[in-house]
Amino acid sequence: MQKILGSMRKAIEEFHMIDEGDKIAVALSGGKDSVTLLMALKNLQRFYPKKFDLMAITVNPGFEFFDVSLLQNLCKDLDVELDVVDSYIKEIVFDIRKEKNPCSLCANLRRGILNTTAIKHGCNKIALGHNEDDVLETFLMNILYTGNISTFAPTSYMDRSKMTLIRPLIYISEKQTRSFIKNNNITIMPKACPMDGNSKREDIKKLLYDLSKQIPHVRANMYGAIKRSKIKGWNI
Repeated sequence: MQKILGSMRKAIEEFHMIDEGDKIAVALSGGKDSVTLLMALKNLQRFYPKKFDLMAITVNPGFEFFDVSLLQNLCKDLDVELDVVDSYIKEIVFDIRKEKNPCSLCANLRRGILNTTAIKHGCNKIALGHNEDDVLETFLMNILYTGNISTFAPTSYMDRSKMTLIRPLIYISEKQTRSFIKNNNITIMPKACPMDGNSKREDIKKLLYDLSKQIPHVRANMYGAIKRSKIKGWNI
């Protein structure tokens, strides 16, 4: 946890993610990244000089075997308020629309529910579990599929909802979150989405893995390129 906290605090302070009096809603899907994020923020809350409140919001997409009790027990153990919002995302995306590339629509529907629920609870920030791999994969996807040099910002403010999105895990690799969960024997939500392992992002994940084996410093080089560029939110 100390290594996770160190990298997370670096991102939080570098990109000014937390202010005094914030109420932060963690988007808790039950996967390794969101669970790691919630646990790390709860630990940070105990000693961070800027005081903030913390809660968790789970959007139940309607997939079979989505175990809400697992998340309820986790939040009870951490003494964190949890709001589970049932949705028809699975029905809309896969049964009605029958989307061939459903990730974008699914993400938009989740985002809308998260924003509405966070506002209802008086939150001003939503913490998302995007990690270092997500930053680099999005960077590669945008270059290769859309011809844009971009990735998501560490923090982003949404004018319509007056909500700020923060991503405290951007300096923490997927390997680190996986090891943290495994080493601490933490039970996480099994993958339920039928697109897991069959998306364009999965192809990019494999490409990044292969590049990392061929070019030892490729991840650091890509991160350097992002931070030296004029990508919104990264050029500090």
